[in-house]
Amino acid sequence: MQFRKATLNDIDEIMRIYSESREFMRETGNFSQWGNGYPARELILEDISGGNSIILEEEGEILAVFAMFDGPDKTYNIIKDGEWLSLEPYGVIHRIAVAKKGRGLSSLCFKYGMDRYKNIRIDTHENNLPMQKALIKNGFSRCGIIFLENGDERIAFQKIQK
Repeated sequence: MQFRKATLNDIDEIMRIYSESREFMRETGNFSQWGNGYPARELILEDISGGNSIILEEEGEILAVFAMFDGPDKTYNIIKDGEWLSLEPYGVIHRIAVAKKGRGLSSLCFKYGMDRYKNIRIDTHENNLPMQKALIKNGFSRCGIIFLENGDERIAFQKIQK
């Protein structure tokens, strides 16, 4: 298995994986996150063109995809019911999704991020229990609630490598 930056040639497969992830969310009781076809193809194309879309593949097959950015992220400026572990510079992981047969690979994606940033922030929906479990299992701490640009709440997590 290897990580690489996504290219425009990967877009159809990436969108298929996001579609599978939306289905998985619904199957696990998360009916409100990633509605209306989120993430949109245009957003993923922006991630790719900006060099921020990362894929995990094996023998040419994409198993997972996520976006990784340098902070700061403006949606993390305000946090309620808690606080960040550190205000030092950080990386951000957004839009992580694994192929159905690739369940459990999120740990490898988190490790990839931690190998590049010693401080990572990530958020997820309150109904996304599988992601919350994966984050806690991988050493992320729940820090509080943040707000997306549209006002929706998300649970904020952070991990700092010691």
